[in-house]
Amino acid sequence: MKMPRETSHASTAEVGERPSLAADFVTLTKPRIGTFVWFAGLVGGALAQPGQVDWWRAAEAGLWVLLLGAGASAFNQVLERDTDRRMERTENRPLAAGRLRVRDALLFGALLSGAGTLGIALRFNALSALLGLATLVGYALIYTPMKRVSSLNTIVGALPGAMPPLVGYAALAGAVDGWAYWLFAVLFVWQFPHFMAIAWLWRHDYARAGLKMLPSTPEGERHAGRQALIHGLILLPISILPTLHGQAGAAFALIAFALSAVYASAAAAFAWKQDTKRARILLFTSLVYLPIVFTLPLVRPLVEWYSLS
Repeated sequence: MKMPRETSHASTAEVGERPSLAADFVTLTKPRIGTFVWFAGLVGGALAQPGQVDWWRAAEAGLWVLLLGAGASAFNQVLERDTDRRMERTENRPLAAGRLRVRDALLFGALLSGAGTLGIALRFNALSALLGLATLVGYALIYTPMKRVSSLNTIVGALPGAMPPLVGYAALAGAVDGWAYWLFAVLFVWQFPHFMAIAWLWRHDYARAGLKMLPSTPEGERHAGRQALIHGLILLPISILPTLHGQAGAAFALIAFALSAVYASAAAAFAWKQDTKRARILLFTSLVYLPIVFTLPLVRPLVEWYSLS
């Protein structure tokens, strides 16, 4: 999933300490991303239950989604081990640094992905398993290789990146509708300003590795700012769709719109001038914005108060 990027064990390497084998396998899963993947699956599962929420079932759905995402992250690092060696922020990842064998990483990724797919299929339904597999294939086998070919990889990668809440929702509802579409839309569009900030900050790293990220291409820096702003603005109408469709009240729309406006403002500042300070502010804003907005639908009073339905 194309979400907040993992850093390597740089501090460990600097003091000459070798990470443990367990720590290296954990790094393969990209645990920071995995934490949000689990949360997104849980939110999807919770919103699939219109009455009393079974939080344990929602959390379990998120766990299976997490395993699928962890497997995809392992496959991603297998495929990118050569480019990771050429990038400062990833050069100390386990495969890039030669601490793990490719065979072991592939087996680990297969076990995680297999467990996630089988678990969600047996404990929930086939639809959620199929959506999970589509996420895995899209991220590991389409988006990852495309990063070497075209800067359009960001659009392609945003699709599997937005899938975790859909998988969680389908697991509990047996279908995809209502809130699932909103969660997908928010997560899909959110990724563009977020990633443009990251790609701009590490544009020289990406260029050195030969990865076709927009800010590392000719004229790409200015285009990155525009892309961040455009998608920041697109989030504004998306944020209030549940209220317009009668799924949520006016209080929900007000808060969601205000949060999206703050995110869009950070994107506008970055679009006006691309520098390290504004890119970092945009990145920080993106990391604060998403979990708060995803939590809003779980606060039932916000959804119910001043309903327009």
